[in-house]
Amino acid sequence: MGKPWISIGYRGRGKIIIGERGIFMLNEFKKFALKGNVIDLAVGVIIGGAFGKIVSSLVNDILMPIIGILIGGINFADLKYIITPASGDIAEVAILYGSFIQSVIDFLIISFSIFLFIKLLSSRKKKEAEATPAVTEPSQEVLILEEIRDLLKSNQSVK
Repeated sequence: MGKPWISIGYRGRGKIIIGERGIFMLNEFKKFALKGNVIDLAVGVIIGGAFGKIVSSLVNDILMPIIGILIGGINFADLKYIITPASGDIAEVAILYGSFIQSVIDFLIISFSIFLFIKLLSSRKKKEAEATPAVTEPSQEVLILEEIRDLLKSNQSVK
């Protein structure tokens, strides 16, 4: 039946013991983690994070200053609605809607870029599907005719 427990190393003063079921789960996890889909997903998350930083810099450092100049010299980062002004040791309480506008523009650019990327991928997949001829299954009549042909051939070979 095999060993019910397998020792895989030491921890402190005692052994770390994992059952055969645990070894099976570790092997199953290894297969899962090394699948192409999981690795592709991890790469996508890393690239997405970097892309988000690039778009944020584009919005904050390039687009918003240009939009601010076109509107009349407004710095969007400074736009706010003061609810309670600062007095003494108490800081002001304000709604920073300029920062929110920058985040919305950030989101719109990222979502539009992702939309274009998905559109590109789907059109490429559609072209590949159209280029590959679809294998059609023979109709019932064709299957019956092939069966009759095979029977006739087998009868001729018997004679």
